[in-house]
Amino acid sequence: MRCKKFVYTSAIVLLTLLTFSVGKGTAQTTANGPYYAWPSWDQTLPSSTRFIVLSNFNSQAVLDRETGLVWERSPSTTVSGFTSIECNNKTVGNRRGWRLPTIQELMSLIDPTQLSPALPTGNPFQIQNVSVGYWSATNFDDPDGSSTKAWAMGLPVGNAFVATKTTSGLFIWCVRGGPGVDRQ
Repeated sequence: MRCKKFVYTSAIVLLTLLTFSVGKGTAQTTANGPYYAWPSWDQTLPSSTRFIVLSNFNSQAVLDRETGLVWERSPSTTVSGFTSIECNNKTVGNRRGWRLPTIQELMSLIDPTQLSPALPTGNPFQIQNVSVGYWSATNFDDPDGSSTKAWAMGLPVGNAFVATKTTSGLFIWCVRGGPGVDRQ
């Protein structure tokens, strides 16, 4: 019994040391896997420990340790209308299984204290144009029951807004993992 208690106590001390030994600054650009995405929706992690650029995805994807989601490091640079086909057919870091994120998932990336882009300081994303909006997979429920609109996220100020699906002025930022939603 004493041995088990020692092992348990040692593990807690080690985890505490690892947690507090990570310095502030820019996001970690590489890490040996496994990455152990411990979603922490109830915590606010600094960018230096929140985001990990995944070397096993050829550094083309980023793990968000707050949510457990894996994001494209470099989102789409061409505008499009509402579509999930781009994500469904995408290969990033030699991996398939990408999808259009929900509005809640997109908004989880936002830091309301930042502008243009409204992303956490020191994040590892490679955004080409910060004055854009991104489609989500979340339909806007029109009063008439149609699904002609969807929620989108504006990156400059981090706002959610509704756009008509035929609008072709928004970008796509694909995600992998999580439960998602299939209302596309």
